[in-house]
Amino acid sequence: MSFTISLLSLTLSSFCLLLVLISCFSGGYSSSSSSAAPTRIGKGYRLISIEETSDGGFLGHLQVNQKNNFYGPDIPLLQLYVKHESENRLRVHITDAEKQRWEVPYNLLPRDQPPKPKQAIGRSRKKPISVLEIAGSELIFLHTVDPFSFAVTRRSNGQTLFNSSSGGGDSFGEMVFKDQYLEISTQLPQDASLYGLGENTQPHGIKLYRNDPYTLYTTDVSAINLNTDLYGSHPVYMELRNVGDKPYAHAVLLLNSNGMDVFYRGNSLTYKLIGGVFDFYFFVGPTPLDVVDQYTSFIGRPAPMPYWSLGFHQCRWGYHNLSVVEDVVENYKKAKIPLDVIWNDDDHMDGHKDFTLNPINYPRPKLLAFLEKIHSIGMKYIVLIDPGIGVNSSYGAYQRAIANDVFIKYEGEPYLAQVWPGAVNFPDFLNPKTVAWWGDEIQRFHELVPVDGLWIDMNEASNFCSGKCTIPEGKQCPSGTGPGWECCLDCKNITKTRWDDPPYKINASGLQVPIGFKTIATSAVHYNGVLEYDAHSLYGFSQAIATHKALQGLEGKRPFILSRSTYVGSGKYAAHWTGDNKGTWEDLKYSISTVLNFGIFGVPMVGADICGFYPAPTEELCNRWIEVGAFYPFSRDHANYYSPRQELYQWESVTKSAQNALGMRYKLLPYLYTLTYFAHISGAPIARPLFFSFPAFKECHGLSTQFLLGSSLMVSPVLEQGETKVKALFPPGSWYNVFDMTQTVVSKGQYFTLDAPLHVVNVHLYQNTILPMQQGGMISKEARMTPFTLIVSFPAGASKGEAKGSLYLDNDELPEMKLGNGYSTYAELYATLDQGIVKVWSEVEEGKFALDKGWIIEKVTVLGVGGSEKISALEINGSSVAPDACNIELSSMKQKHLRDLEDGQENSKSLMVNITGLKLPVGENFSMSWKMGLQG
Repeated sequence: MSFTISLLSLTLSSFCLLLVLISCFSGGYSSSSSSAAPTRIGKGYRLISIEETSDGGFLGHLQVNQKNNFYGPDIPLLQLYVKHESENRLRVHITDAEKQRWEVPYNLLPRDQPPKPKQAIGRSRKKPISVLEIAGSELIFLHTVDPFSFAVTRRSNGQTLFNSSSGGGDSFGEMVFKDQYLEISTQLPQDASLYGLGENTQPHGIKLYRNDPYTLYTTDVSAINLNTDLYGSHPVYMELRNVGDKPYAHAVLLLNSNGMDVFYRGNSLTYKLIGGVFDFYFFVGPTPLDVVDQYTSFIGRPAPMPYWSLGFHQCRWGYHNLSVVEDVVENYKKAKIPLDVIWNDDDHMDGHKDFTLNPINYPRPKLLAFLEKIHSIGMKYIVLIDPGIGVNSSYGAYQRAIANDVFIKYEGEPYLAQVWPGAVNFPDFLNPKTVAWWGDEIQRFHELVPVDGLWIDMNEASNFCSGKCTIPEGKQCPSGTGPGWECCLDCKNITKTRWDDPPYKINASGLQVPIGFKTIATSAVHYNGVLEYDAHSLYGFSQAIATHKALQGLEGKRPFILSRSTYVGSGKYAAHWTGDNKGTWEDLKYSISTVLNFGIFGVPMVGADICGFYPAPTEELCNRWIEVGAFYPFSRDHANYYSPRQELYQWESVTKSAQNALGMRYKLLPYLYTLTYFAHISGAPIARPLFFSFPAFKECHGLSTQFLLGSSLMVSPVLEQGETKVKALFPPGSWYNVFDMTQTVVSKGQYFTLDAPLHVVNVHLYQNTILPMQQGGMISKEARMTPFTLIVSFPAGASKGEAKGSLYLDNDELPEMKLGNGYSTYAELYATLDQGIVKVWSEVEEGKFALDKGWIIEKVTVLGVGGSEKISALEINGSSVAPDACNIELSSMKQKHLRDLEDGQENSKSLMVNITGLKLPVGENFSMSWKMGLQG
């Protein structure tokens, strides 16, 4: 459950307190500062030495030019370390030359360590600067000496990807490096398209928008708040630009967990950080897919997902007892809407306490009987756990936590906060003892209730109070009446340290609130003296790592974890949902951009709450939302405690839309699962913007109302109230409607108006593709065992063509998703069309698993074939086949082109060919061919 701090729903008293806090902590940021002329602070640094190191890097030193005390004193001497870590990755690391500074822990995000700062370095040390550039095979590092700046260029075309020199202009000032304020900027080409820098809800679509604020600091603020720092922190952006007619993509990661503001002004981008170091990584691309491949190779490949996780999920905060959950499952079955996973928010808990069961509403014997029933048909059960552990001397998890000393401390005592159970302490997941204790609690709970995954929520971390708090005497807290998110502890603001009141105020929560507002006090202390000030945005990430380790250790199965808070590398351990959205048309539209951004962030298993978390959606909106949500990588309906019920079967019309959209999703499960495999081995997003496949087609660079699944399946949903048509952009080529494959769009790169009555969503398959499908079902376990169909798409009416596809299958309970273990099969699929002869074949690796499962290809459908409807000379695996003798049927049908229909013409130029009755084992190579008759 996550109905907590929406800035749009603060109580009057809370809002007044917030205004007082803001006035007390003024400075550093104004609402207009993103568009105002930048403040220049100091005259930067000069490079006084640089030399090659034994590891192939270059080590230099920078000396401040002129000290000032704006936002604190300058660090006088800096260490510069530059290294080409691979052919496609360059690192530029700048830190204090004389003492260690906070960095993202190397055990959380494994990577090479730069040379440690030396304790004594002569400040007047000067050597001739003989190194002018540091060239790698793809990237070149250049620098200027005084004031120091650096640039990164692409070797192949000389394009400058990053340039921190102001060039004497007024776009930005020189580099600044103080203890609690760091600033650096880069020039940008005016026509570049930038993506990333999240998590936030972007009203202008997926592209970064000039002068919009981008603040990164993990915060429990409802996703309905626009341009505000939300649950995750991802200080990475991808840039796409065209050089001549050729597109080039690259990415820039600033690996820093401290709070930051990032200002994008169109021709420049400026980072303002409140701590840590500059640790830049440049990824050369040059395609968007290359970028995410290189990025996830560094931060960690996305986690393998179990097959069932791609099914449909149902959740609600407010399933008061087990019988309600049982009814939900039964009603989905009656409505013939697919359902794989049923969830509980915290309703199953005893007094909102983690790792407990409510003995009245969720009695264990009845819950175990229910789980045995759903597990027997392949359904799964997932529950929520929050990080806050209730302060309760009779509560076993709390007793063991105290005994193991696992909590974050403030002034030597466990830091006291308030979440749903009331008073809580927060586990410190940077502490190895905490990781072991957490694993033990999860194991104990799994023995109590054999859940199939865990949902870790409120892990920004969220706190209903602020400051230093104590449990009030003489009153119940919480009272048990009214909303549970009002602070009832006795609390005092903490302002006495520079960590609670830093000199520069990031635009926290979009209102420049104190950074300790409604979270853990930033002067609280983690393991080994680490400050919450530095580690704040890593909390959910570190919890996900600990949870993943715990689940893997239970039964050796592939874990499924859903986390609200994320950081760089979270995708290696967890899926994500976009948090507390609203049941509005605007939020439906925003969800697409957020989902697509997380694919870039390396968290491809992502979705939004279908139909909106709160308030109640309209019936029409829920129809349209399931038509989008059925194609999110993670597809879940979730609603708030105070909203009316919104399961998909609640409306007859939504039931019909769900049957249609989810019915197609379940047919596409083998394709989606293959995409999760590619995500795991290469970082390729499951859902991705159109520019990933069409980077040279500039018209799609900012497109945020359509998206691709994989490289070639395009979803074009209705996102406006009352609309029964949708205007969709089709990149050049032939596109086939997967719901009716006789319907074809042949585009030169333009918009088409498509029919989209209430129960229809437009999904089109691009040419040159082979799409594996199955027959669907009410649950993924059942759907997975049905026969396969291969959909082959050629350019409409072409006399020559090629198509490719792939299929990955495995035992999805195994922790690893890979070939070579005897429990997986991979097939490359190929097809050609040449002079009327169609060939389709496969090349299979490790076919035994698929053979043991008995999977067969029953049907092949080929789209876009030219010629007459006469089909002859069918051969399968080198032998001529008489269709009638083998129960194989061949048929063809004319396709209708949208351009023809618009002109009122029926002169189809292509055919759809179906070959049914096949029994081709998926686990064996096959080949088939036939001849199309000549057009009369």
